[in-house]
Amino acid sequence: MKGERHIIIAPLMTEKMSALQEDQNKVAFVVDRSANKIEIKRAVESRFNVKIDKVSTVNMMGKTKKMGRFEGRRSNWKKAVVTLKEGFKIDFFEGK
Repeated sequence: MKGERHIIIAPLMTEKMSALQEDQNKVAFVVDRSANKIEIKRAVESRFNVKIDKVSTVNMMGKTKKMGRFEGRRSNWKKAVVTLKEGFKIDFFEGK
């Protein structure tokens, strides 16, 4: 089993996720591709000191990109959308 620092790679901050965080108390993370829902739940709960209701995961395919005559590909990645229990909140921009 991997440590929590290796499972959660980065928070996913987009306009859509900001709206979901305000309305439905959901937060998204970029996670390790081999991590399962149980490992993601444990890592988020211990790192941010919150209780989690549900974890949804999506495997995202990397896009093909062109720069002139050269063609490359972005990496595949995994997104986890975590639903927090009522009364809990994660604030990424609050100073401590």
